[in-house]
Amino acid sequence: MKSFIICVLFCLISHAICDDESFGELVVEVVSKPDDCSRKSSKGDMLSMHYRGTTEDGKEFDSSYSRSEPFKFQLGIGQVIKGWDQGLLDMCPTEKRKLTIPSHLAYGDAGAGDRIPPKATLVFEVECIAVEDGPTPVNVFAEIDANDDNQLSREEVSSYLKKQMPEAAKAGVKDLPDQDKLVEEIFQHEDQDKNGFISHEEFSGPKHDEL
Repeated sequence: MKSFIICVLFCLISHAICDDESFGELVVEVVSKPDDCSRKSSKGDMLSMHYRGTTEDGKEFDSSYSRSEPFKFQLGIGQVIKGWDQGLLDMCPTEKRKLTIPSHLAYGDAGAGDRIPPKATLVFEVECIAVEDGPTPVNVFAEIDANDDNQLSREEVSSYLKKQMPEAAKAGVKDLPDQDKLVEEIFQHEDQDKNGFISHEEFSGPKHDEL
């Protein structure tokens, strides 16, 4: 349950704060790759990854190696930053890559806490430990759409976040943004036609039609 809450909030927050019109492109460098690759990662797969993340000046902000535990997530459904969802496709077990991720595919203009500054380009050294079949993604849109009218109102998004954010804090998620501000940021990014609602088509989070 804790991992679900964290992934949901991460998905909503990361999509809300990123500016798709920012400059810079994702750079993927293959450091090493096995000669025999029986399976490559694809959208919907569960990946186990080791990684080390730094800012452009080399300052480390996170590392799974220091915890001696790989990070597990489902690829391509918004559980991680966009730079990972894009940069870890077609990856073999034991393969190593270096990802240079511009801010609009990471944490955007807002940054993340005191470790990742605003508009930061991030560098990740990543190692794929395992690629496995993933479960059916959680339909976050349906979870938020309380009245089943196939569109999300500010009240529905706010109510959903109100339920999830305290649990996320208990689970150890730090630097959670102000809820009202987050709702407005989500609508600014997701409500493309500016009609005051987020339609199923506009919603960029998990909604069961990504795979």
